[in-house]
Amino acid sequence: MQHLVIEEFLAVTPRNAVYAQSGGVTSVINATASAVIQTARNHSHAIKNVYAAKDGIVGILREEMFDTSAESTDAIDALKHTPGGAFGSCRFKISTADVGDPVAQRLFEVFKAHDIGYVFYNGGGDSQDTCQKISSLSQKFEYPIQCIGIPKTVDNDLSQTDTCPGFGSVAKYVAVSTREAALDVKSMCETSTKVFILEVMGRHAGWIAAAGGLAGNVPRDPPHIILFPEIPFDLKMFLNKVDRTVKSLGYCVVVASEGARYADGKFLSDAGKKDAFGHVQLGGVGAVLSTMVSDKLGYKYHFAIADYLQRSARHIASQTDLEQAYAVGDAAVNAAVEGESGVMVVIKRNSDDPYQWTTRTTSISKVANQERKVPRSFITKNGFGITARARRYLEPLIQGEAYPPYNDGLPSYTELARKPVKKRLPKYILP
Repeated sequence: MQHLVIEEFLAVTPRNAVYAQSGGVTSVINATASAVIQTARNHSHAIKNVYAAKDGIVGILREEMFDTSAESTDAIDALKHTPGGAFGSCRFKISTADVGDPVAQRLFEVFKAHDIGYVFYNGGGDSQDTCQKISSLSQKFEYPIQCIGIPKTVDNDLSQTDTCPGFGSVAKYVAVSTREAALDVKSMCETSTKVFILEVMGRHAGWIAAAGGLAGNVPRDPPHIILFPEIPFDLKMFLNKVDRTVKSLGYCVVVASEGARYADGKFLSDAGKKDAFGHVQLGGVGAVLSTMVSDKLGYKYHFAIADYLQRSARHIASQTDLEQAYAVGDAAVNAAVEGESGVMVVIKRNSDDPYQWTTRTTSISKVANQERKVPRSFITKNGFGITARARRYLEPLIQGEAYPPYNDGLPSYTELARKPVKKRLPKYILP
């Protein structure tokens, strides 16, 4: 955590800020954007304009930014109920914090050309790594930047924070979808589908899969099986549990994390490809499990892949999640204006019942490249369900309905002017 000695400079000369969205977006990430822009407008003594990078850090490198001062107050406020990334996101890795690196040099050329004194980077673990590198480079280049990480990830796997904005709404979507689909399967199981599998996101951490457990209230309620990345997949145990459940109840509902894996670490759904960060590309665990059920047990099945639907479903967002997404954006700007840098805003839980929370900051070095997994105490002894402790943690996060306004039967989302900031440097080609 750093407190750069530039307060006197900032007090005399307000500077520009750049806000960027990175990684997979959420249904409430634009609420964070709204907070950053609105709060910055209240700190005109320190922040002149907020520029929004087009497609995350890629937009900064390409000098493609939008001047949010051209947006009306109503448009910025309407971001709170608009899903997706209003300014575009990216998956792009800064490989090093070496001042000799061309990418690093280009970043600071852009910062200098546009008098950028504040960077707000809104994303998950890899994004916080980027934020940490920018903060480090600021010192090395001797160019003052107040760099603040803002948490966002549906995977809920950032360390140091009680929860991650974006997760609560996905958790609500998955829990609701599991309960509704289960009623459908239950009504048809006598002569039709016996097994339903819902595939949800979660590469290494099973928080989203765990949220599916909120659909049931007693042991016989669906989901009857949850597959976590944290628990090695055992085919025999899985098939036995499916078979016993169908014979007892007539049907079986499974919520499976895309990161479900065997004891040797191999993913059930390893697609054989990797993304920009070197992560194995996943997808298809629902199909894999369905084939197992069909081949070994002969039961008729259906599976669904929540995929982008779970993280874009603004129509069923959690009110708690929305409030937290806004709060971390607001706190980020306040922290920067107060001189903090190299930190990420986190959410601290003060109590479960009543649910109370606050925001604070922590050193970004404690967050970058770390993954927080579901504790074993949150998973039942047999590895297929959630415990009462997990329920106490999860339930507050899905509370409240934050419906967007509707027009002609459909949600009404805002469209921004996205006025480009004039370029001042030569064209840049990504490496």
